[in-house]
Amino acid sequence: MTILVVGATGATGRLLVEQLLSRGKSVKAVVRSPEKLPQAVRNSENLTVIQAAILDLSDAEMVELVRGCTAVASCLGHNLNFKGIYGQPRLLVTDAARRLCQAIKANEPAEPVRYVLMNTTGNRNRDIPEQHSFSEKAVTGLLRLLLPPQRDNEKAADYLRREIGQNDRSIEWVAVRPDSLIDENAVSRYEIHPSPIRSAIFDPGKTSRINVAHFMAELVTGDELWQQWQGQMPVLYNQEAE
Repeated sequence: MTILVVGATGATGRLLVEQLLSRGKSVKAVVRSPEKLPQAVRNSENLTVIQAAILDLSDAEMVELVRGCTAVASCLGHNLNFKGIYGQPRLLVTDAARRLCQAIKANEPAEPVRYVLMNTTGNRNRDIPEQHSFSEKAVTGLLRLLLPPQRDNEKAADYLRREIGQNDRSIEWVAVRPDSLIDENAVSRYEIHPSPIRSAIFDPGKTSRINVAHFMAELVTGDELWQQWQGQMPVLYNQEAE
C-alpha cells in the first residue's frame, strides 16, 4: 500500500505523513522544501520525497506520480499571509484535485483509488440538506467574494461531488471538514458527524490537526471507516470534556 500525500509539509500534512509511516505504510510526499519535514520522517525508508510544487508537474509526471498509489491525501492549503491568500495559484486545491484525479484515471487502476481531501466546515455539503441561517449564508457569501481560499475549498469539494460523483470506476473520495484548527501534541477523542452540529461562523468548535491527520490516515488505510464515509463530507470536532 502506497499513499501519496500532497501538502506534506503543512501543519496537518506532516502529521499525516507521520501517522502513515507509524502504520508501516509506504508514503510518497510532494514537497517544495524537504527540510520542513522532521528529520526522523525524512530518514524513514518508507518515505519517498518528490521535491516540486504540485502544479508545476507536467501531465506525464502527474500520471507517473500517482501510478501504483492506493490513495491520495490532499492537505494543500493557502498560507495565511497576503501573498498566500491573494496571490497565485488562487485555485491551488481545486486544480491539484482535478489534475491528480485525471492522472489517476489515465492509469486505469484495477481498483478505485481513494482520494481524501482536507476541506473546511465553512463549506456546505450541497449533496444533502444542511441547514444554515440567513446570517451564516450572508457571511459565507461575503467570504467567498473577499477570500480566494474560501472559493478554492468550495470548488475543490464541488469537483469531487459533481465531476467524480458516487459511481466513478477509478476514484472514490471523502472530503474531511474540520472546524477551527488547533495544535495538540497527541491524538485525543474526536467526534465525526455527517454535517456541522454548530455554526462554523458564530459558534465554531475546535479540531486538533493531529486528530484530522489520524482520521485521514484511518480513512486511507482501513476499510470499515472508508465504507462508512466514502462519497461524503464528514465533519470533525474534538470531543469536549464532560
